[in-house]
Amino acid sequence: MDLRLERFLPYRLNRATAVASKQFSRIYRDEFGLTVPEWRVLATLSALGTASAKEIGRDSAMHKTKVSRAVASLQQRRWVTRETDGLDRRIEHLSLTAAGESAFRRLAPKMLAFEEQIMARLSPKERAEMLQGLALLEKALGIPAIEDAGEKVV
Repeated sequence: MDLRLERFLPYRLNRATAVASKQFSRIYRDEFGLTVPEWRVLATLSALGTASAKEIGRDSAMHKTKVSRAVASLQQRRWVTRETDGLDRRIEHLSLTAAGESAFRRLAPKMLAFEEQIMARLSPKERAEMLQGLALLEKALGIPAIEDAGEKVV
């Protein structure tokens, strides 16, 4: 057995994710006072419009307790609203308030600028190859393809 961490895919992915997350967190933490779970809930609700905590957890890969705490915090800030389902009172439909949407609109350009800073370090060919490789990895892991304007990315 010759396990070498520098070649072990899960280890490399975790390192890359940790560094990117730490660098990106400076933006939403310092400028918006958000935690990792809070920004994920904010971004997920912005993308989905309305969702249950279970759906947010599924889409953002967060445990339900983290989602619940983040939703409670965002609700205190008046960025998220809850509406009990008319047929099943155990389900709450979550959505952004006008203030939450406004906050996300201010955050989104900073998210895109951060992504562009990373991508600018790659050639156009490397960008395409990296994105294709990531899509193939997601496919191999059984992660459903992300829809983009009605078309599957992969």
